[in-house]
Amino acid sequence: MGRPPRKEPALAAARVPPPAPRLRTSPIRLVIGERITLDDVVALCERVRAALQEADADVVVCDVGRVTDPDLGTIGALARIQLTVRRLGCEVRLDDASPALRGLLGLAGLREVVRCAPGGSGFEARRQAEGREEASGVEEEGDPADPPA
Repeated sequence: MGRPPRKEPALAAARVPPPAPRLRTSPIRLVIGERITLDDVVALCERVRAALQEADADVVVCDVGRVTDPDLGTIGALARIQLTVRRLGCEVRLDDASPALRGLLGLAGLREVVRCAPGGSGFEARRQAEGREEASGVEEEGDPADPPA
């Protein structure tokens, strides 16, 4: 007894041509208020989606300078906006992000996902190790109670 012939799914056989390159316009600017809650996110994401499709832009710049006391709700909302925009093949940049917001993004592990725009208050100070010489005559002593390494 032989096996019946295997049928390929209809979607696997269909070939979809790649989308034609689109002419992009200037970025869409979205101003975020002092507080953004998860309740606001669905409507905000829909507005961003509609604006991206209408303007045919590829970047959304979120002005977060008014966010005075960021919390995890703010971080969640920005991550959801980023997800919506990425699904459309575009990107989000935060403009005028406070050090507190940057710190929270870092703690949440989203600093590389939700990026801050370069320039302006987007400057992020980076520390550089000091190049010091060892003080002469200073040696580390081992504690006799410590086991050998």
